[in-house]
Amino acid sequence: MANVTTTPKRGRPGRAMLIWVSVSAAMLALTWYAATQARAIFLAYEEINPIIAGGAFDELPALMRGNLPAATTSLIRGETIIEKPPRMCEMPKDYFDRLDRGLDQPAGYTVRNEYVRKYRPRRGFLNDRELRAAKVAWHYFENFTQETTGLANSVGNYPSTTLWDTASYIAGVVAAYELCLIEKPELDRRLTLLLTTVKGLELFRKEMPNKVYHTKTGAKVDYTNKPGEIGFSALDIGRFLVWLRIVKNRYPHLGNTVDSVLLKWDFANIIDDEGLMFGAYVDKETGETVYAQEGRLGYEEYAAKGFALWGFSPRLAHRAEPFLTAAIFGIPVPYDGRDPRIFHSQNYVVTESYLQDGLELGFDLPHDDSSPDWLHSDGWRAEFADRIYEVQENRWRRTGFMTARSEHNVKGPPYFTYDTIFSDGYPWNTVTPRGDYVPDHAAVAAKAALGLWALWETEYTDVLYEAIIELYDPEIGMYEGLYERGQGRVTIFTANNNGIILTSLLHKVQGRILTPYTGDTEVWYTAFRDQDVRERRKYPDPPQEKDWLPAIRHSLHQEVRR
Repeated sequence: MANVTTTPKRGRPGRAMLIWVSVSAAMLALTWYAATQARAIFLAYEEINPIIAGGAFDELPALMRGNLPAATTSLIRGETIIEKPPRMCEMPKDYFDRLDRGLDQPAGYTVRNEYVRKYRPRRGFLNDRELRAAKVAWHYFENFTQETTGLANSVGNYPSTTLWDTASYIAGVVAAYELCLIEKPELDRRLTLLLTTVKGLELFRKEMPNKVYHTKTGAKVDYTNKPGEIGFSALDIGRFLVWLRIVKNRYPHLGNTVDSVLLKWDFANIIDDEGLMFGAYVDKETGETVYAQEGRLGYEEYAAKGFALWGFSPRLAHRAEPFLTAAIFGIPVPYDGRDPRIFHSQNYVVTESYLQDGLELGFDLPHDDSSPDWLHSDGWRAEFADRIYEVQENRWRRTGFMTARSEHNVKGPPYFTYDTIFSDGYPWNTVTPRGDYVPDHAAVAAKAALGLWALWETEYTDVLYEAIIELYDPEIGMYEGLYERGQGRVTIFTANNNGIILTSLLHKVQGRILTPYTGDTEVWYTAFRDQDVRERRKYPDPPQEKDWLPAIRHSLHQEVRR
């Protein structure tokens, strides 16, 4: 019989296999159900009673600090946050009819050391003359901004700039947009190009921006616009920080771009633990970096608030002390009390630093996002500003000289003068940066005149307005000013003058330029939380109430309002 080979048939899984599969599936289902219920219970408890071990802000892990909101008056006191005003062309016709100007409020200090001025700023739509002046001032930036870098020349065709003047250019862009001279695509194009360039600038010794840059190339230069580095200025950087915060708060879509600029900088040496600001320069003999305290009464406190807007604590820099007063035409004019012979730095009492504080910050403290325009939380700054205004009006009334004093450029040597209310022990002193007395360069500064007109609605500022409002070349920009002794116009055009003029006109329409931040977390406070970069570069945590600059009264005035 032949052999027959057979192939066994495939059988079904055995009973043991079926039991194993069933048990495994049941166990998985039970595990999933138990985990889901446990998670639900945990979340329920977390929503009801969140607990952070330790509880104190200083003990929070570094990764968590950046997610806390910065403390402001609206958050801490429950006050209504200030609303961002609409652009001029989007304002309803009755906008200013409904505006609370605090006209029924008595002047003086409150128990919180806030201050109510006896003067009020001008508010309203721009008339034809003012709108024409705004368009002409904007022409300066159309003419003298470099297409390759987005940097604007500080003075006419000369391709050089500082961070101070770059801030004035940003002011011009913001004002041009809010006054409806340009539209959002142009705003975004200009600011994005500028911020990209600033982010890429080579820093002074890998710390902070150099004092001067070439606008066509973005290269570090010296004061002669030749390649080199000369140090950094805390005052220039402070003003730049004010305008970066204005841009970030007004235009949140540019916030990350703004933050990325500052996250390239090293703040380790610019503010010390006591809250003083320091600039840097190069020792001519050794070539080493020298850090020197920077700022005198007026500019120092304004720049300090720029740093405070980003969470730093420049407490000593923000205080007026040490200061003295000089009695001029019956007004106690405040000036810095540090002796220039010892500290090797002059204190020039001029209008500009007080104007910038009022126009941009409303004479308010950096954490204040709820005070009305007529109530100034940085009270002593508002009071000192009134003195700076009044002494200039009194000079006009007693001598006939129109007076709006500020530092300004001149055409030809010495190219720049400090045209002061008080300096070197003398009132109405006009000097060069070397200290030479040059009275023929005394002038009614256009930026000071229109700034005074914007913040002080008086008969005298009407006179200043008439002298300055049409002082321009229609194709180039607003002239720097009008010589006091009858030599005619100061025939030069600058970014700072045209930027401040645009800011003054914008303030008439919108009031305080700085608007509140309305977001939650910021990249500025969260970046590099997993590294030691934040500690090495001294990046701050979101400021809490204990970090606020104090509201201090530096005055003999005793009236107190509750």
